[in-house]
Amino acid sequence: MKEFLKYFLGQGTEIEFENFTLPHFLPIAILIAVIFLTYRFRDKLRTYKHEDAIRMFLAFALIFSEMSYYWRLVAMPSLGPNPIDHLPITVCGWGVVFCSYMLVSKNQSLFDICYFWALGGSVFALITPTVISYTGPTRFRYYQFWLEHTLGYVGVFYMIFVHGMRPTIKSAIRATFWLVVLAVIAFFTNRMLGPGANYLFLAAPESTPSVLDILPPNFALRTLIMAAAVLVLFGVAYLPWYLIDRKAAKKKEEVPV
Repeated sequence: MKEFLKYFLGQGTEIEFENFTLPHFLPIAILIAVIFLTYRFRDKLRTYKHEDAIRMFLAFALIFSEMSYYWRLVAMPSLGPNPIDHLPITVCGWGVVFCSYMLVSKNQSLFDICYFWALGGSVFALITPTVISYTGPTRFRYYQFWLEHTLGYVGVFYMIFVHGMRPTIKSAIRATFWLVVLAVIAFFTNRMLGPGANYLFLAAPESTPSVLDILPPNFALRTLIMAAAVLVLFGVAYLPWYLIDRKAAKKKEEVPV
């Protein structure tokens, strides 16, 4: 049992997870299925007498998935758990915290942040989840990663379909502001800690192949391109709601007085 846990909680010395393979696509397919089922049964979920328990469970699962990452590090000294390398300065980490409280409180301001951070920020983690390159489907970290990164989407779309929440232009501004705040904190943290510190990947690309590899090494140019990409993704995330509002306004104009 001890050897099994050592293997299961540890990581390999060679790459075990590769992008765009079945272990990559399967969790995303499950996520899409769960979101579809949430939409399909949204009315039943809305009137379910224990609906609040569903939100509490999602919130608990999110926090548990995030905390289990650190519990694993503490349990496995061989992984070299250095607190300096695991400060809470990540979009995904704060997204989990915000999403959990949003589910419990049904807070619109937190929904605004979670919606745009999920669809415009942490989506990169789903496209190229390189942080789990050395932990494939036989490792704990594989499942922890996918739970943490997919449950946030489930939470956001649950609030959209079941509770009718939606973003606005002000939502995008709010999400952008707090992302900039986090980026400033990450920048100064990277500067203070020196070589090796790479919060929000502002200092350098990831150590394994990812979508960020196409960015130039120059810090100013790199940051400018990343900011532009995030703004474009925020715009794409808001586009469906813009089209819905435009269609509604057009219908209203066509109604005879």
